[in-house]
Amino acid sequence: MYYKAHEHHGLAHDPFKAIIAPRPIGWISTLDKNGVANLAPYSFFNALSSSPPVLMFSSETLKDSAGNARDTGEFVFSMATVTLQNEMNISSDTVPLAVNEYSTAKLETAPCIEVSAPRVAASPASMECITLSCKEILDKDGKPIDTFLVIGQVVGIHISDDFITEGRFDTAAANPLARCGYRDYAAVSEVFEIMRPTDGAVYDGVDR
Repeated sequence: MYYKAHEHHGLAHDPFKAIIAPRPIGWISTLDKNGVANLAPYSFFNALSSSPPVLMFSSETLKDSAGNARDTGEFVFSMATVTLQNEMNISSDTVPLAVNEYSTAKLETAPCIEVSAPRVAASPASMECITLSCKEILDKDGKPIDTFLVIGQVVGIHISDDFITEGRFDTAAANPLARCGYRDYAAVSEVFEIMRPTDGAVYDGVDR
């Protein structure tokens, strides 16, 4: 089948998010101007650069996380995992601005070092970020689409020692969740290695 993106696809459900999958989940924590913590998952999330490390997430409409990241200049990413799937899902609920999702999801916070926003204590890994930009995306005709792209530079990384194996972060052991469209999720429970043509005889563990 083929359809133009601005026209209806003719299917029972929109396939776009299911095709762009699996997508890592950015579990984003922020503080509002009054110091109230906010926590929400974003599946439009990924890494943009490794040197320096830079992350992005986007918010369809200016939700609390994006607004707080813009206004306070910081945010924190914590990895969502299979073990934490229920808490992650609870934190996706739409609640009043003054409600702390850490409380509703019964999650403990842990302090950060470089930023004021907290991180999810039970998460295997978290990254403290300074907001580089928060801009509304424009479509091909230059019209705003009410989706906001937040880019942040990572300034601190927390990793649970339980998930470091032979000097590497053990992704499969951490069992991160990924979004697959609709209400479908996937879990990373197994990884495999593929050498690049440029790796040569010995792989030194450095991504290029």
